[in-house]
Amino acid sequence: MDYSESSPPLRALAYIIFGAAMVSFTSVLVEVAHVGATATAFYRMFFGGIILFGITLVRGDRIWLGIKSLGIPLLCAFLFSLDLFFWHRSINFVGPGLATILGNMQVFFVALFAVWFLKEKLGWRLMVAIPFAVLGLFLIVRTGWGQQGGAVKLGVLYGLLTALSYALYILILRKSQTTGQKLQYSLIPNMAWVSLLSALLLGITVLVEPHAHFVIPDLQTWGALIGLGIMGQVLGWVCISKGLPKVDASIGGLALLLQPALALMWDILFFGRPTTALEYVGAAVVLGAIYLGSTKSKKGDS
Repeated sequence: MDYSESSPPLRALAYIIFGAAMVSFTSVLVEVAHVGATATAFYRMFFGGIILFGITLVRGDRIWLGIKSLGIPLLCAFLFSLDLFFWHRSINFVGPGLATILGNMQVFFVALFAVWFLKEKLGWRLMVAIPFAVLGLFLIVRTGWGQQGGAVKLGVLYGLLTALSYALYILILRKSQTTGQKLQYSLIPNMAWVSLLSALLLGITVLVEPHAHFVIPDLQTWGALIGLGIMGQVLGWVCISKGLPKVDASIGGLALLLQPALALMWDILFFGRPTTALEYVGAAVVLGAIYLGSTKSKKGDS
């Protein structure tokens, strides 16, 4: 299929939709795994990395280009480890739906950092989207803000730290590709290295973190953790990364909204999250703001 001749390129869009659906379900698997937040993140990256390495070997891609080639993957692994460290704790405090919506606010941090450090233009879309996102978030959490001994506040804080960490991860990748220091590995080997290096960093964290351990207590947890590796690292992000470069930013941004939208739906369906009409409105406002903030006009407006 020639992507240049299809509008929109349906196969690329299908990759994004499928990947977003897979990633949306990872928050459910985190919730049902009976291990700590950091250990859950470790196993996701470890199992996913092993599978990606296997795929790399089967495909015959180059997997080793020297120790210096691991510089960018290691930095990305550190930031992605922080992303999962905070996100899994946010899930524990506010549930899969809201935690995923908060994590997707990375689009605002990416845009703001691009303005401050990369001297990109601050467009009207971002200036409109940010206050609407804050308003939508307020509508979602306002009734439970002071409840559960401050758990909601902690969950929102961890969710925003998730967004910040992932935004820095994205910016490192973007910067490396615009300064002549392009990634030396192709997509799957690079994701394999990022996954296993993240697993290494998270594993060290489990060893030094009080009360954390690697013990997998039951078959449900085994299934959830292996599912995280397959659905999150392999099926999810590989498909998204494969499809995004071949569609317009607006189409890709809209398709990626499936992830937080489905995560919220899974939270309501599987865990009985009590949700008021006002919270539904707030979620819609946040998702709309995320979409607006993640797209550009044809004239290049940010």
